[in-house]
Amino acid sequence: MPEVKTPEMGTPVWMDLMTPDLEKARAFYGPLLGWSFVVGTQDTHFYTMCQVNGLNAAGMGQKPPDLAAPSAWTLYFGVEDIDATAALVQKHGGQVGMGPMDVFDQGRLAICTDPTGAHFGLWQPLEHRGAQLEHEPGAMTWREVNTRDAAKAIAFYSALFGFEAKKLEGMGDMQYWTLHKGKTAVGGVLQMGESWPAEVPAHWLSYFAVADADVAVRQVTELGGKVLQPPEDSPYGRLAVVADPAGATFVVIKLSETSPEM
Repeated sequence: MPEVKTPEMGTPVWMDLMTPDLEKARAFYGPLLGWSFVVGTQDTHFYTMCQVNGLNAAGMGQKPPDLAAPSAWTLYFGVEDIDATAALVQKHGGQVGMGPMDVFDQGRLAICTDPTGAHFGLWQPLEHRGAQLEHEPGAMTWREVNTRDAAKAIAFYSALFGFEAKKLEGMGDMQYWTLHKGKTAVGGVLQMGESWPAEVPAHWLSYFAVADADVAVRQVTELGGKVLQPPEDSPYGRLAVVADPAGATFVVIKLSETSPEM
C-alpha cells in the first residue's frame, strides 16, 4: 500500500468535504470507498477522519447552516509558510477568503480562490501532516482544475507552487495540461469549452481510486448519489463522474496497471 510518510510541500496533501449532514455522508462514503471513521469532539464540530486500514485518507466537516456555498470537496496544498503563501496568492491575482488561521494543534489553514474562480485550500501542517496513503482504493489519486481560462490558471499555480505545465497531445477537442513538481505529475488543468453549462463555475475536481469503477457507480446510485458521467475507459483507467446525496462532485477511477506517464 503506497503510504505517504512525509507529504511534499507545494503539492496536494489533503482533501475534505463540507457537507450539511455528516451522518448521511458517512453512510454514503463508508460502503462506497471502504472507509471507517474517527469522529472528532464537539469542539471540532465533529470533524471526521476517513480512514482506510487505519490510515487517514480524507476528512469531513459539518457545513455551517448559514453558509450559502454548496456541499463540495476542497483540495489542500501543503505549504511551509502559510502567511507567505497567502500573500503570494493575492500578489498573483487570487483571493484569500478565510484565514490563515490556527486549527487547534493540527496545523494552519487558509481557503483561497484562484484568478479564474476555483476554490482551493492551503495547509501548513503541524500534528496533522495530511493524507497517509494514495493511489489505493479509497484514497485520493488525482485532481484537476476545470476552468474557462486555462492559461491564467496555469500561470497562477506555476507562480505559486513552482509547477511546470505540459500539454497532453492527441486529446481531440479537449485541451488538457498536467502540472509537474519536479518529475512528478501532481494535477491537471482542463479548459472548459462551450459544451460546459454557463452556470458551472471553475472548480477543482478530485479523484478517488476504487477497485472496480462499474461496481462503484452502481453503489453510488444505490446509496442515494447521482451518476453525472457514466463509466468510460481512459489511458489512465476506467472512470466516472459522480455526486454524493448532498451534491458534492468527485470522480471514481479504477487505475490502469499500464497507464502511461503523465
